[in-house]
Amino acid sequence: MNAVEPHRSGGSDGSGGETPPDWAELLLRLILVRKDRDAVSGDLLEAYRDTMVPTRGHAAADAWYVRQVAGFLWRATWPWALLFSGQFIARGAYDMLVPTTDFHVRAEWSTYVGASTFLLVGLWAAWRTGSLLAGIVVTAITSQVAAVFSVVGVSLLLVIMHDAETMRLISRSGGLGEAYFLPFMMIIPALVIGMVAGAVGSLARRIARGTA
Repeated sequence: MNAVEPHRSGGSDGSGGETPPDWAELLLRLILVRKDRDAVSGDLLEAYRDTMVPTRGHAAADAWYVRQVAGFLWRATWPWALLFSGQFIARGAYDMLVPTTDFHVRAEWSTYVGASTFLLVGLWAAWRTGSLLAGIVVTAITSQVAAVFSVVGVSLLLVIMHDAETMRLISRSGGLGEAYFLPFMMIIPALVIGMVAGAVGSLARRIARGTA
């Protein structure tokens, strides 16, 4: 199947064909490995034009296409997100079960482990796609999927352990605000680390293929 170029949402590609949201198609092609881009993008475009638009209309067809792209993103990010959130939840559980008055060492280790995870995500995404931008985008999205996992995990911990002493310890270690909002703020370091990892990963891929 020929390469599919991204087009404007709800418009035409100049040959009478309807087109999905431009940003969604760009995102799809960004996260796919090179050998799969044309085939996967082309198959989705064919289904969008031949089946979804005629039977459901433009709005529903666009929503369907976005869900397909979200599925690819989910499969690319959830294992890394689970790894990152598992570390965050484990740290929270450890703070509850093993109280301390000095969180400096624990915070350092949490930072190193979290940063290393983001670094691996960016390197992996950039290496498999050969794209610096893919490293940045996948790392950033991973951070937000991990944030949702982390909030759910912390909530479950609080259901199990919510006595007065536990709540006092949580307050001393940063409070519930940190537990619920800090995970979403991880998008900032994720963007920075993803940029560095993306640059290294994409360059390494080009060198490995002899195209640097």
